[in-house]
Amino acid sequence: MRDVNKRLADVKEKLEQKIRHPYLLKNIGSPLIDEDKLLLLLAVLEQLNLPESKLEKYAVTTMLVQIALDTHELVSNEKLKPEDLKERQLTILAGTYYSALYYHILSKLEDVKMIRSLATGIKNVNENKITVYQKDPEAVDTLMRSVRKIESSLFDRYTEQLDDPDWGEFAANFLFVKRLIAEKELFMKNQSSVVFSAMKTILYPSNHVNEPSNDQQNHLLIAYDKYLDHTIQLLQKYASKLPLMNGLLAQRTESIINQHRSAAITFVEEG
Repeated sequence: MRDVNKRLADVKEKLEQKIRHPYLLKNIGSPLIDEDKLLLLLAVLEQLNLPESKLEKYAVTTMLVQIALDTHELVSNEKLKPEDLKERQLTILAGTYYSALYYHILSKLEDVKMIRSLATGIKNVNENKITVYQKDPEAVDTLMRSVRKIESSLFDRYTEQLDDPDWGEFAANFLFVKRLIAEKELFMKNQSSVVFSAMKTILYPSNHVNEPSNDQQNHLLIAYDKYLDHTIQLLQKYASKLPLMNGLLAQRTESIINQHRSAAITFVEEG
């Protein structure tokens, strides 16, 4: 079994080579590679006992899809000045470019089954994004289920192939916790959070235009933290059921949980 740090570095380097495009790099910068997602993906793929070459190709192609989806998510619908339109257009083009790269790699593998499987994952992600971004959910539970599916649908394509369902639950909760923490950080910094915006619309439908009052903000945080705390409990539960998980992923899991705890303590002290 290859050293996990070496495999992570090798796959990341291959991924960086694929997404490196001089014109895009000059105008909109290089896309972010989420190392936690890559680490999790490699851990799941390792459970499938794939040949090393195939494992790396699946990892690279899946992360290309993830980067493409994340890049398109950066595109806003707000009105822009003419000089800013170029960046938006290039961002859309970049997302499409990363998607095309993944199809190109899988077509070389002649892996029609995997192309179809990932296409299903992409479809699930986009359907749930529509639900969240258009603020369609009528209940917070529905909203949270959609956010969870946005984060986990690509990984589901692999965890569903495992005999151990605990891996699927662990992966989904790992990704969900990361997203919930990221959205909370945006909200606490008074930046735009799609999840908090949707929650506000659900909980305060008559106040969808105005900024929430202090009491409403506190209520939003309390409701939000219930989901976050519950998901962390699930993450810990399923992590404990995977004793053979590699040490680096176990460390990152604990680090993510501690990140939330530290932020919560800081909030209480400052509050």
